[in-house]
Amino acid sequence: MDVLNIEDIQIDSNAAVPLKTVFSQKALAGDLKVGTVVIPPGKRVPLTGVSNHKENEYSIIVKGSIVTETKGSTYRVSSGDATFIPAGQEHIAYNDSDEDCEIVWVLVG
Repeated sequence: MDVLNIEDIQIDSNAAVPLKTVFSQKALAGDLKVGTVVIPPGKRVPLTGVSNHKENEYSIIVKGSIVTETKGSTYRVSSGDATFIPAGQEHIAYNDSDEDCEIVWVLVG
């Protein structure tokens, strides 16, 4: 068993917002990454353009809310909501609220 304190994990210095990868390993079905991100008020992810990755993305909103856009649709997701974005689907997220949005995410290749 691995037990990690989220506070002890290094922040990705190349990310637009404080992004931490909690676990990363090869899984039987492909790569697996599990992490957290805090999107502060007024921030957009990515800063410009769109996100698009080869893995399926699963997320759980732990605190706050954000607006997401994908395939011409806009969604508000809030604390307690979970999302799934299929591999290859372009998307963005932005925090238009006045509080941090905390998310736990999983990428599965």
